[in-house]
Amino acid sequence: MKCMEKKDWLRGAFVLTVAALFTKILSAFYRIPYQNIVGDVGFYIYQQVYPFYGIFLALSTYGYPVAISKLIAENKQSTYKFAVVRLSFYFLSCLSIFMFSVLYFGASSLAALMGDHQLALLIRTVSFAFLLLPFTSVSRGYFQGGGEMNPTAVSQVVEQLVRVGSILFLSSFLLHRGFTVYEAGAGAMIGSLMGSFAALAVLVAYMLRKRTNVHTEPWIPTKEKRKVLLFLAVHGVTICLANMLLVLIQLVDSFTLLPLLQQAGLHELAKTAKGIYDRGQPFIQLGTVVATSFSLALVPMLSRKQTERNEIYTAVRVAFIIGMGAVVGLVCILKQANIMLFKDHVGAMELTILAVSILFTSLTLTFIAILQGLGDVFRPFFVVCVGMIAKWGLNVLLVPLWHTVGAAVATLIAYVVMCAIAFFYVQKRMSRPLLSLSIIIQTIKAAAMMAIILVGYIILTNELPIHHGRLFSSLQAIIGVFIGAFVYIIMIVKKEVLAENDLLAFPFGRYLIKIKQRKAG
Repeated sequence: MKCMEKKDWLRGAFVLTVAALFTKILSAFYRIPYQNIVGDVGFYIYQQVYPFYGIFLALSTYGYPVAISKLIAENKQSTYKFAVVRLSFYFLSCLSIFMFSVLYFGASSLAALMGDHQLALLIRTVSFAFLLLPFTSVSRGYFQGGGEMNPTAVSQVVEQLVRVGSILFLSSFLLHRGFTVYEAGAGAMIGSLMGSFAALAVLVAYMLRKRTNVHTEPWIPTKEKRKVLLFLAVHGVTICLANMLLVLIQLVDSFTLLPLLQQAGLHELAKTAKGIYDRGQPFIQLGTVVATSFSLALVPMLSRKQTERNEIYTAVRVAFIIGMGAVVGLVCILKQANIMLFKDHVGAMELTILAVSILFTSLTLTFIAILQGLGDVFRPFFVVCVGMIAKWGLNVLLVPLWHTVGAAVATLIAYVVMCAIAFFYVQKRMSRPLLSLSIIIQTIKAAAMMAIILVGYIILTNELPIHHGRLFSSLQAIIGVFIGAFVYIIMIVKKEVLAENDLLAFPFGRYLIKIKQRKAG
């Protein structure tokens, strides 16, 4: 019976991981056509306000559902379970009303702090998302606590599909009707709200189908109530903040970058410069999505068996190898990728620096997932706080000197600092080094070989006597991705950087094992 329960639980964790992977990829990709529709200034407008919606997503998808599910899973008694649901709903209702009030009534003040009064409309629009927080979070937490992962997974996928479709349609429709880019940005935020309502509709449908008997009086002792509320207030917040890493770094830029650029003399050009700088966010998201999804899959395994540390070494190795490959490959084809996705190659230096941060972002997210999987929620919280403070201080120091290049350097240093601290916390728990020197050297060799071949490929194709427009750059970039990935993976396998168990973490892992065995034979 226990074996069957464990299999069901692991299957559910896998479903959640796949849903998270899909939504993260879609979340990164839709920004590209959106930027093509609204331009650099329109992209700046959206990216300034997006962190607020990103915070809502983190709270309602990864933060509080996880916290609530842990409370429910600890005690299967129906009276306790429904008491947790009720208390969680009350707690999150208070939190959601508070956050809605801050954003809606403080929109003008927040927009002024961001350096652009016209953002107030978008902030007020996105504030309504927080009113859905208790409904989506409690529903997902209730299902996950009972081992039912499908409702959460389906609601995530539906939310993202409706959201992305609505954002692209409304922004395009409003601009074609003569509305301003700010009004198109508000339309994009309405599209995000439509996605959230779609997710809630899915969860309600699952609730109605389940026909849960809620007539049982939800009662627990007062002492237990205090424990539940304290857990939600402390652990819930720390879990949420640790899962908002990328969004919180963007939030620092939202409040500091534009005012600092304006003070440096860029004035109206500051908005365009910020929009170009924001092109780096899809690159960072796409570069880290695989490592992040692997980390999310790792957490439940560690929670079940803390003495089993092999998964930790595997996760770190895979994150390092994926991160290194993503950085080197992207830097080599960055010009072509920038033209393919955003029509031109402005902001090359900023995007190159942000691309390098992918390695440290991947490792930091993996270390945070490991610490959370081992039951440590306060150290990840500390890591994120230090990173935000470092980013804020470095922006103030570097942006007046180097403008958006300074902001990119500040982002890179902030991720390096977070990575170093998180690495230290994880390494303290381990009996041997997380990454051996031989693995680091062999990975660098594989990346160097990939870089040599990619640079040679770009030089040769640039000599072709055809028009070097967007289509040509797109073909260069797409073919370059396949060439780079093929060379890098073959080099990693040939150098035996990863064990056979590690290779199974990759797509076509069994095929890679056969290649490795053929070489050994």
